[in-house]
Amino acid sequence: MNVLEKLNFYFQYPFVRYALIVGILIALCSALLGVTLVLKRFSFIGDGLSHVAFGAIAIASVFHISNDMLVVLPVTVISAILLLHTGQNTKIKGDAAIAMISVGALAIGYLLMSIFSTSPNLSGDVCSTLFGSTSILTLTKGEVWLCVGLSATVILVFILCYNKIFAVTFDEAFAKAAGSNVAMYNLLIAVLIAVIIVLAMNLAGSLLISALVIFPALSAMRMCHSFRAVTLCSAVISVFCAFFGIVLSILAGTPVGSTIVAANLLAFLLSCAVGSVIK
Repeated sequence: MNVLEKLNFYFQYPFVRYALIVGILIALCSALLGVTLVLKRFSFIGDGLSHVAFGAIAIASVFHISNDMLVVLPVTVISAILLLHTGQNTKIKGDAAIAMISVGALAIGYLLMSIFSTSPNLSGDVCSTLFGSTSILTLTKGEVWLCVGLSATVILVFILCYNKIFAVTFDEAFAKAAGSNVAMYNLLIAVLIAVIIVLAMNLAGSLLISALVIFPALSAMRMCHSFRAVTLCSAVISVFCAFFGIVLSILAGTPVGSTIVAANLLAFLLSCAVGSVIK
């Protein structure tokens, strides 16, 4: 059976189509917000919030909450808001705030899972949560529709607020002088990235999520020079890497999240080569 026949065989199963839909939507949303985060030098907010999400998952498991989204989403959004305000504190700079929150949440999450875990395979559960698991291939139709709804909301808000986000990204002082509510749009960006982080937990795991945010933006910046061009190029690269990574992981039996990140890394190296040629 050749590759095309294998793909045709696997695409007959709904769980494969669900994984592709969710993976592509998450990759698209991550790329759109990733450009803004990289340019604002706040790219590791994704890493910090992913560790917060890990801690929230641990809390949900301790209280035996079957739908952990009810805990993870509000906790991560609240943490994004706190992180934004803490990062603006003159005593605690942005990078220090991210390190403080991410390491604390990671430690507390693992501590709770160690003390209250009822699973016989604690190491496997922790490893799956940190590095992603096959849960992206076991999505229900309800989970897919939830992802579609949240992703559509993120994309719609980004499109509607594109000009304001552009202004806030490059020059907050000018945006404030022009009458924009800079604090509100920074808060909006933080909430949107928190939603993306929660959606991406099943795809890449908490330790690899920031790669989905950072790599496509950096790759696009090597080849494009305007904000619009970088954003569009980043979205294309991210979607392609997600599709390629999911398909390859299904065919080769490799971890989904790690395969997608490896595809993004390869795309970054290729973009560096292309960028050096066209400059």
